[in-house]
Amino acid sequence: MLIFFKKRQILLRTNALELIPVRLHSFDTDSKGIVTIKIPKISNEKLANRIIPKSRSKYSTLELDEIGSAVWQEINGEQKTEQICSRMADRFGDKIHPVQERVVKFLSGLYNNKCLTFKQLQ
Repeated sequence: MLIFFKKRQILLRTNALELIPVRLHSFDTDSKGIVTIKIPKISNEKLANRIIPKSRSKYSTLELDEIGSAVWQEINGEQKTEQICSRMADRFGDKIHPVQERVVKFLSGLYNNKCLTFKQLQ
């Protein structure tokens, strides 16, 4: 519980554009560049092998749209959110306006769904 409050304090004190997102899950990309995030149904792989039948997937999937896919592919654990926003603005122009608000909201959603974390929290 103490770790949760420490992470929360870091997030509250830091400007969202200064955070560095880090992916937590693997993903697939189709021929159109659309990303599908593979989220393990059970985090413990040995337990997953015992519980989930071999005929079923061990992963839930989350398919992103064109803009979400572009943002996900920019996440490399080194770029700040501000840099990602800049690249998205260059790539999509008015289609992603207001860019900072949309990207921060998207990253927040992925963080809340445990698809990514931020380097400052590790």
